[in-house]
Order: sequence, then structure tokens, then C-alpha cells
Amino acid sequence: MTVLVTGAAGFIGYHVSEFLLGRGETVVGLDAVTDYYDSGLKEARTGRLRRHGGFTPLRLNLADRDAVFAALTGIRGIDRVVHLAAQAGVRYSRDRPFAYVDANLAGHMTVLEYCRHLSGLKHLVYASSSSVYGANAKLPFAVGDRTDTPLSLYAATKRANEHMSYCYGHLYGIPQTGLRFFTVYGPWGRPDMALYKFTAAILEGRPIEVFNDGDMKRDFTFIDDVVPAVAAALDNPPYAAGGVPHRLYNIGNNRPEPLMRLIAILEDSLGTRAKIDFRPMQPGDVKETCADISESRRDLGFAPVTPIDIGVPRFVDWFRGYHKV
Repeated sequence: MTVLVTGAAGFIGYHVSEFLLGRGETVVGLDAVTDYYDSGLKEARTGRLRRHGGFTPLRLNLADRDAVFAALTGIRGIDRVVHLAAQAGVRYSRDRPFAYVDANLAGHMTVLEYCRHLSGLKHLVYASSSSVYGANAKLPFAVGDRTDTPLSLYAATKRANEHMSYCYGHLYGIPQTGLRFFTVYGPWGRPDMALYKFTAAILEGRPIEVFNDGDMKRDFTFIDDVVPAVAAALDNPPYAAGGVPHRLYNIGNNRPEPLMRLIAILEDSLGTRAKIDFRPMQPGDVKETCADISESRRDLGFAPVTPIDIGVPRFVDWFRGYHKV
């Protein structure tokens, strides 16, 4: 049978698609290939996926539900969906709020309605975010913690996705798993993420912007640890006898690292020092994240093993190779 992966030209979507193809799955990869960041990177990811005989790309915007339904109606055999397409970015949401309404709210509803009418659907796995914890000061963040204080529109849309999915699980019995990702990084990563931006700026001799005067921590999670967790979730749909078949998991490293330590490792990997422009905390940002992964470890066998001492140099190796610098 076939897996539909939305956001297949994106960072996590590309890696998940490649993993599924590598284990013999047939994958339909849907992506709008927007201009939020360099479309050339998205095309390069898609080009690598095209090498697999079982991959079918579809360039569609989930907000255009009629076009999506029409295209997917003609494809037989889809029985699982991994929904990773979204408008990402916390700061960008302050300038382009309707991009998040269209991609994250309308797009998620398109996926839910498609799944509602898909005969033989086994499971929908979708991407949420650590941003849903918002102003929650308790660490580590646990799935059962309060999530009613979002600090950005991006976070609000991701929490809304979780509510929408729970509702469809309750109303229609759609088995669903939401994954709250914590600062995923690695080869083929997004240019809007800090590690990518820092690397490019340092190599070009430009200063890097470091917010809250560097007093921040993030639960940096390497992509090679994330992908098996997504696949494990996909392979284990929730079936709650008498309940709602919907669950949530944290996917993080359970090891928050100071931002300045990440920068020091990056400097060592590049062999050059960074010019740092310290800035105040930005609206929408949080000072620290840390994932309680006890539930994902128990149910999915999730066991992240890659510290930033290993992950950052691996990202730098890819960056230098891809950009030929």
C-alpha cells in the first residue's frame, strides 16, 4: 500500500519520505514548494526522492482543497498519511499571519477531510510543535502540561491542529498521532533555522544575531533520531477501546543545550570565530525548551542518541558539500 506524505519537499518530510522509500514503501509526496525559503533546496530534495521508483511527487497547495481532492482521488492504495506540510517559523508569523491561517489551519482541515473520506485509512500522523507549550515555565515539557498560553500565531495554529484532530478522532474514529517536534536540525535543514543561518553568516564573515543576549537553551534534536520515531508512530496507530483514537508525543532530545555552546561547537567545526550581534529577546520566542520523552520512549521506542557535538559537525559537512564552500 501507499503512504501520502505532505510537505515531502521540506526538511523533515524529505527525510521521512526517503526512509519510507528505503524500506520498500510507495510514497506520494505532496508539496506546494512555496517561496518561504529557497525553492532550489526543495527541488534538490525532491530530485533525490525521484531516484526511487516508488515515489510520486504532486505539487499542490493544501489550502486549495478542491485541487487536492481531485488529484488524490485518482491515486489508489493510500492507506496512511504523514502530514508534515505547514507554514513554519515563529517570527515570520508576525509579518505574514494569513500564511499560517491558510497553510496550518485550512491545510490541516483539508487533510482531515481527505482522511475522513478515505476508505481503508489506517493512520494519520501529523506534525505539531514544541511551540505549543508557550509561556509554560515548567521543565521538562510534558504532553499533559497546559498549552493555553501560546506566544506566537504559529504556536496557536499548531495547538489548534491538535484540537481539530482530536475532534475528528471523536466524531469519525480517525486514528491519529500528533508529534510535537523540538528544534529539529541536520543535513538538508531549513535555511530559516538558526544553525543554517549562523553557518552561512560565519562563512561569509557576517555577524550572527543572537537573541536574549545568548541566554537561551534549546532541545536540539538531530534528524536521524527523529525519522525512526515518525516511522514508529506511523506503524503503531492508536486504538482506544471506548475512547478517542488520538494521542500526542514529544519528539525531542531531552537534553537542552545553551545557545552559546551550540555556537562554540559550530565555530570549531567551521574553523573560524563568529561575529556576534547580541539582541534582546524577540516577541514570540521562549527562553528554554526541554522535552519529556518518557511516553514516546515507552510507546515508540524513541531513543535519541545524537548530541550536538556530533550533530553540528555533520550538518556543517553537508552544508559545505551542498553549497561547495
